[in-house]
Amino acid sequence: MRILVVEDEDRIASFLKKGLSASGYAVVRAATGAEALEATEDGGLDLAILDLGLPDEDGLSILERWRTGGLEMPVIILTARDGIDDRVQGLNLGADDYLPKPFAFDELLARVRARLRPRNGGPTTVLQVGRIRLDLLTRRATVDDRSIDLTTREFALLECLLRHPGRVMSRDQLLDQAWPFGVAVTLNAVDAYVHYLREKLGPAADRIETVRGVGYRMRAP
Repeated sequence: MRILVVEDEDRIASFLKKGLSASGYAVVRAATGAEALEATEDGGLDLAILDLGLPDEDGLSILERWRTGGLEMPVIILTARDGIDDRVQGLNLGADDYLPKPFAFDELLARVRARLRPRNGGPTTVLQVGRIRLDLLTRRATVDDRSIDLTTREFALLECLLRHPGRVMSRDQLLDQAWPFGVAVTLNAVDAYVHYLREKLGPAADRIETVRGVGYRMRAP
């Protein structure tokens, strides 16, 4: 799952990215309101952690623009503002949770997991195309009933492809979505990890098609 961290302080953003990545989430970071709005244009995000004190625009304004624009992903406000008025306004504008700084990471992680938990028992945390199945909560990958042992990066890459069956994903898009923010890797890394992934998927690997000169596609049933 992909989490957007909207935080202008590098130290806090780095701390959040490290902790969330270690917990199995892909992290996209935005340091300004403009970057936060741009990051949500193409979808593909599952939750946002939003600071209010941004350098170019108040976080509450970003939240309001997301909600009026129809963006429904869960939003957790994480801010130094702990006044009742700010909390009420944030919740009224559509925030799902509000956690003041300083905070305990374990508490934030528990709130993230609670907001990502499927509602009404819906299968929102299971991705499946053909024989390939990915359970995002248990972090378990299977082909038919056979478990596949994937690294964190292989898991993130497969998740990205399964989320967009039939759609060509460029190498740049796969790097952006499957690798942590700020990690220096080349486009060749995508090809290498697709190779590793195909080896582990066995006969089901034919679902991953190479689109020459562009990237890869998960062939839809």
